[in-house]
Amino acid sequence: MLAKVISGTVLGVDGHLVDVEVDIAMGLPTFTIVGLAEGAVRESKDRVKAAIKNSGYDFPNRRITVNLAPADLKKSGTGFALGILASAGLINTEILARTCVTGELSLDGGLRPTPGILPIALAARKAGLAYYLVPEANGAEGGVVDGISTVSAAALHEAVELLAGKKELSPITIHHADLFRQTDTPEHDFSEVKGHAHVKRALEVAAAGRHNILLSGPPGSGKTMLARRLPSILPDLSFAEALETTKIYSTMGLIPKEKSLITTRPFRAPHHTISDAGLIGGGCHFQQ
Repeated sequence: MLAKVISGTVLGVDGHLVDVEVDIAMGLPTFTIVGLAEGAVRESKDRVKAAIKNSGYDFPNRRITVNLAPADLKKSGTGFALGILASAGLINTEILARTCVTGELSLDGGLRPTPGILPIALAARKAGLAYYLVPEANGAEGGVVDGISTVSAAALHEAVELLAGKKELSPITIHHADLFRQTDTPEHDFSEVKGHAHVKRALEVAAAGRHNILLSGPPGSGKTMLARRLPSILPDLSFAEALETTKIYSTMGLIPKEKSLITTRPFRAPHHTISDAGLIGGGCHFQQ
């Protein structure tokens, strides 16, 4: 029996859809995953077996081959576990053809949060899919994206009921205006600066016109103090800019639990002696 479900992966900060194709045939019981999958993905088969059994389902004792396509796209992360399970023959419904599923299975069948939900949601919307099924903890993050209905599940059995049509698909609704009203107050405020009138004027012009600025002076003259307070006068993020910023946080798993969208401009203060690799990244996974 051949089955397919749509999942996703993140390359850099962009989401890409992945077809999880599963063939279940007669033969000695084996579970093989192919398609340029990393070790974490290949090892997820053991977690899938345990999750299926602990959720009250029977794992098929046959020869199971899982292909992650396209084959030339490197797959990373553990978010394919739910997709592999859904393709293994437990679910057979038209909803699957219009749904992208992402999530990490625990041994007891629970769904754990995974990074990269927002980029994958954007990719699923671009592909014209109708639904995006995510772990309950990632529901608010996925719900930020308009044009696709994000639904969440806390456990495997709940996901199966949703995909089988036994439970109503209730999309998560997020009001963007409310997210921007919840913007945090900056830790360092520009109004706290006393004196430095000419420097403050230059910073105001740079912030308003989106210009670069170079602060130069002896130690203790206030360069770092002024730079730390510059973000408090930067123009507010537009929704499109907030999405781009949140994609980076989502990819790295840095979105705070109480937030679903980063609405303040990020500020980074690397030391002037930092290396190129330390500033922009390096190593074998340079694109990340």
